[in-house]
Amino acid sequence: MTRIGIGIIGNGMATRVFHAPFIRSVPTLDLRAVVSRRADASPPLPGVALVDDIAVLLADPAIDLVVVATPSGTHAELARRALQSGKHVVVEKPFALDLAQARALTDLAAERGRIVAVFHNRRWDSDFLGVKAAIEAGLIGHVVHFESHFDRFRPAPRDRWREDGGAGSGIWFDLGPHLVDQALLLFGAPIAVSADLAALRPRGRSDDWAHVTLHYADRRVILHASMCVAGGSPRFVVHGLAGSLIKHGADPQEAQSIAGLEPDAPGWGIDPDPLHHWDGEGRQHLIAAPRGCQPQFYAQMADACLGIAAPPTTPAQILAVQAVLDTAILAAQTGRTERLDFRMPGVDR
Repeated sequence: MTRIGIGIIGNGMATRVFHAPFIRSVPTLDLRAVVSRRADASPPLPGVALVDDIAVLLADPAIDLVVVATPSGTHAELARRALQSGKHVVVEKPFALDLAQARALTDLAAERGRIVAVFHNRRWDSDFLGVKAAIEAGLIGHVVHFESHFDRFRPAPRDRWREDGGAGSGIWFDLGPHLVDQALLLFGAPIAVSADLAALRPRGRSDDWAHVTLHYADRRVILHASMCVAGGSPRFVVHGLAGSLIKHGADPQEAQSIAGLEPDAPGWGIDPDPLHHWDGEGRQHLIAAPRGCQPQFYAQMADACLGIAAPPTTPAQILAVQAVLDTAILAAQTGRTERLDFRMPGVDR
């Protein structure tokens, strides 16, 4: 069996909770090395080599695929170096800091004949899969209102790069890419975007509250993220011309991985919280949530590297998400509803 050698740049939470265990669950993938510059670091998995020099990893002929799991402001440069070294690349979200960086990377990947993808693992969350299936089955008819929340309770800012006010910090770059990607998978790209991004916590240095509306001709999509929601809020609220959907609980996979559960464990991805469906007569129906399967991202990435399937995210999808992220930032700055410019090359509507 052909195995694809993988190296990860970055040895933080994302590597240990998501990338390393998910890669290990795919038989055709071989996690060989992780770049970490901390002298006291330990590898994310037994048998994985630690290297302290990115150049050493990129020069290794046994590494076919490089995962960039570093602070957001470094993503574009490290992905560029990996592509120029002839590697396929997976980039943590956000893919880049702006659309110009994103387009430069997708163009470079095409020129080099390499695959570049962004780690949109939340496409395989139990909550999203359940809502997506219900919408596609027509249970609530045409959707006119879609609301998606990533809310947490961390009232005190932490001393970390995600919250320090630097390039790529803040909740919109952290959780916004997931919210946007899921919305575009369901409804395509919007006509325009309005947004409010704010730092509401005392001593906050980056946005910790985001409320973004995607404007379509016949629907509104609300994307919301906050760090000050104790007890959480419904993950999805969806209203259509024939009924409504409410999904209260969030997908369990992140919490399971943090607790040490492996993706091949019997309980992996099982979500006990059902989807609530209200039909047009006001009757409630409970629908079991499908099993979440975030490691599927790497299964598809492996097949793409082997030339037997499309990558899990396409260049057009990458650029569309980045365009919405950029437009929301602009809309928050101007206080206006801003149209997306779909004359931009590579962004499909």
